[in-house]
Amino acid sequence: MFEFCADPSLLSDPAWLACYLTTGKHAGFYIAFGTVLLLLAITAPAALLFGFGGAMAARSRFVPLRWFGKGYIAVVRGVPDIAFFLFFVIALDQGFEYLRHKLKCPGWGQPVRQGNDFVVCPEAKLPLNDAPQWQHEVYGFSLAVLTFAIVFGAFAANVLYGAMRAVPRAQIETAEAYGMSRRQTFWRILVPQMWVYALPGLSNLWMVLIKATPLLFLLGVEDIVYWARELGGTKTPRFTDYPHGDWRMWYFGALLVFYLVFTRLSEIVIARVMKRLTLGQATAAGEAQRKAAT
Repeated sequence: MFEFCADPSLLSDPAWLACYLTTGKHAGFYIAFGTVLLLLAITAPAALLFGFGGAMAARSRFVPLRWFGKGYIAVVRGVPDIAFFLFFVIALDQGFEYLRHKLKCPGWGQPVRQGNDFVVCPEAKLPLNDAPQWQHEVYGFSLAVLTFAIVFGAFAANVLYGAMRAVPRAQIETAEAYGMSRRQTFWRILVPQMWVYALPGLSNLWMVLIKATPLLFLLGVEDIVYWARELGGTKTPRFTDYPHGDWRMWYFGALLVFYLVFTRLSEIVIARVMKRLTLGQATAAGEAQRKAAT
């Protein structure tokens, strides 16, 4: 905050706005944009990893593993995201605490379920009650990342599974004719070629993931939606030095611009990646590039 912000009542409108936008709460609002970008940076590769594992499991010759892979894809894709987020985070948190409770407090004589309450010994809490605030925030963020990765991993698994099946069978047969093993064929022929078929679906999934980041607000993480609602609500002189009316329209308008710009940048990057992947490929996009070059 600037030095001239000591008495906001004496400031002109531009100075008042400058002081208002540099308060501590606004710093939290600005940091929340970094939280969203960090979530995307971690969740995207994690979801892709879950998706690749799910697709491989769905293609497995081992029947129980194949059932598990297809069940993971079907169940997670079939449950509304908001219901899964609200249920899974609570279940995951209680599951971790229950395991710690059994390990750290074997002599605990009280039931864990006490009516509507879930009670474990103090040593089993995650994080501990006396832990610093940053540990609570990191733990909540980690649960959110894991939940996002599992949910969007199921959609990625379905995309990758279809992309693997789209690779021409002749490519696989040629590799087998050259004496390649099943593993060599998978990693050297199938996986490198499947990305060109998977990228359109993965790009759509990336856009959906961007739009789903406001769900952090439902998971207790102080994201940009939380701060927009908190800062944009009506403020009176009784509670703040910077009173104002209902400014939520302006704050959520700023979020609208942020998401539109971010998705547009994503489209540009994805288009360039797609152009590079389809160069020389026997696909519709590759054929269009060859015709354009001639």
